[in-house]
Amino acid sequence: MKLSFMLSEIASGLRRNLSMVVSVILVTFVSLTFVGSAALLQSQVGKMKGYWYDKVQVAIYLCSPNPETANCAVGGDGKYAAATAEQTKGIEEVLNSAELKPYVESFQYESQEDAYKNFQEQFGNRSMADSVKPEQLPASFRVKLVDPEKYDVINERFSSLPGVDTVVDQRQYLNTVFGIINTASLVAVIIAAVMLVCAVLLVATTIRLSAFTRRRETGIMRLVGASKAVIQTPFVLEGVIASAIGAILASGVLWAVLQFVVQDRLAQQNLNMAFIDPSEMLWVAPGLLIVGVLLAWGSSLLTLRRYLKV
Repeated sequence: MKLSFMLSEIASGLRRNLSMVVSVILVTFVSLTFVGSAALLQSQVGKMKGYWYDKVQVAIYLCSPNPETANCAVGGDGKYAAATAEQTKGIEEVLNSAELKPYVESFQYESQEDAYKNFQEQFGNRSMADSVKPEQLPASFRVKLVDPEKYDVINERFSSLPGVDTVVDQRQYLNTVFGIINTASLVAVIIAAVMLVCAVLLVATTIRLSAFTRRRETGIMRLVGASKAVIQTPFVLEGVIASAIGAILASGVLWAVLQFVVQDRLAQQNLNMAFIDPSEMLWVAPGLLIVGVLLAWGSSLLTLRRYLKV
């Protein structure tokens, strides 16, 4: 009897405040979509770090007629001189030394001709490619580290060697990309926080209106000895149900984005990049549902304490 009564009260409340309930669903849906997006973006950052940090290299650029720094020697004509064969051999010997064996997994030499060929493959369709000559590009050693975090060891050892122009850690380019994604995550969290506040206020307003429209019924229930839980539960469940629907919709949209945008398009167009897949929703979706239910439950109880004296 008690269960059927509660169910009828919940259905009645949802019908009476249909427009407000729809508003709660939509605001909860939008806010939790942003919350889920922030979580997925952080997961994507972790996925990319794990994938790219294993492939990251340190580039030891050798001196050329157009060096990046003033480390290179100046020839008799007053111009910078390219690294000599002896200097190049000396750098290779250091890379093969027992001193760096614990840090260097492998390395390869890229000549100016190789650098020019790679440049043309990457930028050959741009107008600037025609103005670049092989002698303008520096030769380099591409070093794969056992631990990418040990870049400072390589930098300190080679930055002052004769024939070395600059030592570049490719992680700095990746960190720029990760920084952009982290910024997007932060923006999503801020928007989500604002929308969650709106959702809490809407739930509170919906419950307050529902309690006001049914004040006569609740008065009668108090007179016949109904418990506090029996009177308040239908109101609380109205907000919880609306928020749960919003969380389910948010989870569905995020799953669709992961499947049809990330996996079916981005992943297929960028085979050399690591992307998260829809299985991430196995932990994101329950989290969104819990957040939505807890917010609705908490705001409903606080509202009822003030506007529904039992």
